[in-house]
Amino acid sequence: MTRPNRHAAISAIACAVLAAGLAPMALSAQEWSGQATAYGWGAGVKGDFTPLSGAPTLSFDKSLSEVLEDLDGAFFLTGLARRGDLVLFADYTYSASSRDGRVPPGIPASGEVTLQSLTLAAGNRFTVADGGTIDVLGGLRAWIIEGRVSVPLAGVDVAPEKSFVDPIIGLRANAVLSDRWSLLGYADVGGFGVGSELTWQAAVTANFQATDNLFISAGWRELYLDYTDGGTEFDGSMVGPVIGATWTF
Repeated sequence: MTRPNRHAAISAIACAVLAAGLAPMALSAQEWSGQATAYGWGAGVKGDFTPLSGAPTLSFDKSLSEVLEDLDGAFFLTGLARRGDLVLFADYTYSASSRDGRVPPGIPASGEVTLQSLTLAAGNRFTVADGGTIDVLGGLRAWIIEGRVSVPLAGVDVAPEKSFVDPIIGLRANAVLSDRWSLLGYADVGGFGVGSELTWQAAVTANFQATDNLFISAGWRELYLDYTDGGTEFDGSMVGPVIGATWTF
């Protein structure tokens, strides 16, 4: 499958998963409820990427201003459907970063890295004090990592692509602060040497109910990955502020 087709396929899968999670509500509106959220994400990559064994390592800066300077684009979509205590959750993430620099002994180089992930999970909802909820989830996260490192003077131009799947476990908690304000937190961890060595993410948003069905959110998210296979190594995070809108059904 070519890269454009692969991109189209994973985007189509993400949209299909979100639609499938919400489709049962049309059949049984009294039993199902759900929501769909689109987020803009100021998430550059921070960390180190080595495309192949013996190739130069591309290092992205750690400060937020430099992370955002490297950023080419990032967003994520989430969908949630619930029937009673059953919760179905889907999340699609995209981030692309690039930068120019030098590799020892001062040779000009450039590189880019694009990460896509699709998380699918299911679990159980528990109600806590003051109308809050906690969702306990388990599922899978599929990854596509694409990168390019170019060092023209050394004759290096490599662009590998890796795809793999990680198991994950997670928690999603919602706290009601007032009639219109709430706080949402999400965290998961996975990998365990199955696909990657380790992956985890954490996100928190403050949410304002603008209408009966529309919520506006702002917060912070970090998605981490430690992956090594066949000389390809990635150890870093997509991290930054988020702002989004949620439509409930």
